[in-house]
Amino acid sequence: MGRNTRKRRTPLATKIVAGAAALAVGGGGLVWANFYASAHEDHGGHNRTRSAGAQVATIDCPDVGQKIRDVPDRARGEVDGELATMDSQITNAYQRLATTRRAQAGDSQFVQNTILGPLKDRRKAIIDRIQLEINRAGGKADDNLDELAGCQGRPADQQNGGGQNGGGQNGGGQDGGQDGGGQDQEGDDDNGNGVAGPVADDFVDINDVQPNSRDSRNGLAADGDGGSTGSFTTDCGVNENNLFNSDNLIAAPGVDNGAHHTHDYVGNQDNDAFSSDEDLANADTSCQNQGDKSTYYWPVLRLQDGTQEFDANDQGGGAEGNIGKILKPAEAQIRFVGSRQGDVVAMPKFLRVITGDAKSFTNGDANANTSWSCSGFEDRQVTDKYPLCPDGSQVLRTVNFQSCWDGQNIDSANHRDHMAFVQEDGSCANGFQAVPQLQIRLAYDIPAPTVENGQVQNPYAVDSFPEQLHKPITDHNDFINVMDEDLMNEVVDCINRGEDCQ
Repeated sequence: MGRNTRKRRTPLATKIVAGAAALAVGGGGLVWANFYASAHEDHGGHNRTRSAGAQVATIDCPDVGQKIRDVPDRARGEVDGELATMDSQITNAYQRLATTRRAQAGDSQFVQNTILGPLKDRRKAIIDRIQLEINRAGGKADDNLDELAGCQGRPADQQNGGGQNGGGQNGGGQDGGQDGGGQDQEGDDDNGNGVAGPVADDFVDINDVQPNSRDSRNGLAADGDGGSTGSFTTDCGVNENNLFNSDNLIAAPGVDNGAHHTHDYVGNQDNDAFSSDEDLANADTSCQNQGDKSTYYWPVLRLQDGTQEFDANDQGGGAEGNIGKILKPAEAQIRFVGSRQGDVVAMPKFLRVITGDAKSFTNGDANANTSWSCSGFEDRQVTDKYPLCPDGSQVLRTVNFQSCWDGQNIDSANHRDHMAFVQEDGSCANGFQAVPQLQIRLAYDIPAPTVENGQVQNPYAVDSFPEQLHKPITDHNDFINVMDEDLMNEVVDCINRGEDCQ
């Protein structure tokens, strides 16, 4: 599969990436690292790296970006760059964690003294710079941000925030999973496929999921029997143009590899970390309606089958543990719906929306908005498990975006506060107003993985930050509205009239 390549622009970004200490991993770095722990066995087959001192499976750091509120516009770029540097620091620390299992086994304080302690110092220096940048630009930095500098090590089977009470599957499906949910990893980073996840307990047979058991309030459908009942569908394909990169224009503008995982893109064809609003407005689009130059993107799904993809040796790809065959959706349905409580208003051009949380495994599920299912079983939705679908059934990824807008801003300091989810009755709170709700449904033809001797064979997984271990709860979607004014007005009118348009 070829990559859609184009010349990269490097104004602010080059400085930021260099300051991020460039990941100390070469071609296939994390893949090699994750084999390391299982490569040193004694003649009895016992892995000598496994000990009480090697139980730390990943690194859990407070998400500084989600705590920042008052950032003046002229400081946003610098603050986003500093936060991206923090992400690279965590990735570097996780890399060191994954490649030092023998040393950890021999020294119970190794992780704290060699990895977590220095990481705290580096994070503290960046927090100090963030506070300085905010104050220089006329804002008021939170003095308590320093409290977020420290990170901790955590076993792979401890997910912050609880998820879905074990997925609502009587302990996670598969007869309770693998000894408490961690596949009895005992510090071994290799899931049997060359990377640190997913593991067997990240999957559940869709038949074991109770109907209507998903307990997340995020992503409630805004449409219903009352209010504005129409819909507008836009057909933008399934990334036939092979537009991939590991950037994130919303969360890390101007930062090369700001996502540390690869995204699929449909719609706008000039979307990378360096795209300006003008670039987006002048770009081509894969949408059939040429008035829709919006960008829709999400982390790719991969089948861990040994395939060497175009990014097998690249940052964001195999060098950061995202390996295997990229799976394109068989179908990508993108539609906008109305509000149960009344009419919707037009979205402003260049409105940016992130839904879900790429760091939900360590952050907890407050912003998680993942919904996994199988075709024919749509009443069974899971947030923290990948579904095992029967033959002939497709894997479904669906998401309902936030559809309440503050009426003023196209973005916010933490990229969330300007948007909100509807309440249980479908209304918007706190003076927010209803805009068309974006709903994306992705369908994939994926052979169901098998579990043998406590290990999952040929699993599929969402691309993730390395330390997030490919957990399904980290799935997320991103959207930038680049519809022209006439088309946006058509979308609003169609929805408010109760018609189904495309």
